[in-house]
Amino acid sequence: MLSPKLLKQLAEQHGTPLFVVDHREVRRNYATFKKYLPRVQAYYAVKANPDPGIVRTLFKAGASFDVASMPEFMIVHENIRSMPAKKRQDWIWDKIIYANPVKDNRTLAELDPYKPLVTYDNLAEVGKVKRHAPHAGLILRINVPNTGSVVELSSKFGASPGEAVDLIEAAFNAGLVVEGLSFHVGSQCTNFQNYVQALGIADSIFKEAWDRGYHKVNILDIGGGFPAPYDQHVRPFSELAKTLNTEFERLFPPQMEILAEPGRFLVATSATLVVEIIGKAVRNGKQCYTINDGVYGTYSGVLFDHCQYHFKPFKSGPTQISSVFGPTCDALDVVSVAEELPVNLDLGDLLMSENIGAYTTASATNFNGMPAPKVVAVGDGRETDH
Repeated sequence: MLSPKLLKQLAEQHGTPLFVVDHREVRRNYATFKKYLPRVQAYYAVKANPDPGIVRTLFKAGASFDVASMPEFMIVHENIRSMPAKKRQDWIWDKIIYANPVKDNRTLAELDPYKPLVTYDNLAEVGKVKRHAPHAGLILRINVPNTGSVVELSSKFGASPGEAVDLIEAAFNAGLVVEGLSFHVGSQCTNFQNYVQALGIADSIFKEAWDRGYHKVNILDIGGGFPAPYDQHVRPFSELAKTLNTEFERLFPPQMEILAEPGRFLVATSATLVVEIIGKAVRNGKQCYTINDGVYGTYSGVLFDHCQYHFKPFKSGPTQISSVFGPTCDALDVVSVAEELPVNLDLGDLLMSENIGAYTTASATNFNGMPAPKVVAVGDGRETDH
């Protein structure tokens, strides 16, 4: 984690709210992923944090990319193109997957020249891809258990296992090529059995597809869900990786290409937010602080990601349970009602929230016209801000 001294210096230099991204942590997280899952190619889920600097850092480290919209696609495209040729010589368009199963016709037409992998999970999508993106390779997303995951996705996405091979057949009959299967066990998945069950379902579908003669179906995309260590209750990534590697070896031949779409795992721990106390009051006998960022801004994960971010003060001293409010005029803008903070905090004092790199600035709004935090990068070889 970044030192309080450095964070305070940066806040004095740039003002607050200040979102500090440590690219050394991004590289460490990517290296950890590759160390424990050497057989898996990581496609960074850009939606977790679309900061261009993070895209560049991960590309240099060897990552591919999972995008879910054309703006995300272009963030990857433009930032890789802007790098020196020797840095991007290994870039090929089959290192990107458009992992949103439902796409509008215009998006498909824009994607087609790049010949990317795209996901689908229904028959209507087959017809759309045939008409508007016939050069794309298809990945069928299947529905798998999401039990215990913080953000459940199976109610919205994924073909049922019983219809999977028929959808593969329909795509081939339309003249398209299905290259593999994908699934997602749910975001921040701490129930590792979700992966075990999903891999078993995928294995059965592969075997049925191969029995029908569809031997080109040989990519497995295990999606995301890899949990970030927000607290001590999250089991180590190495433990999940051991489970996955055992199942890979048991179920899938060596020539099977395995992908994953880590987002949160790569960036959650890479960022720290520094905020300023702009209001202070006692309400119903409880100390309440207002800060200059909130749930409509960088703390958007409280609403959209079912996440709870905590505060660390730059001061020390006796503490009390306090509430922390965001700066907007909406009563919904409550970041926390149970923060243990020093009793001697005052207007102008700073607080920090760690592990805030994923699904925060990405899902923030400009409600009430509140400004977004300045983003400062450290550890990327050049300090940058925007």
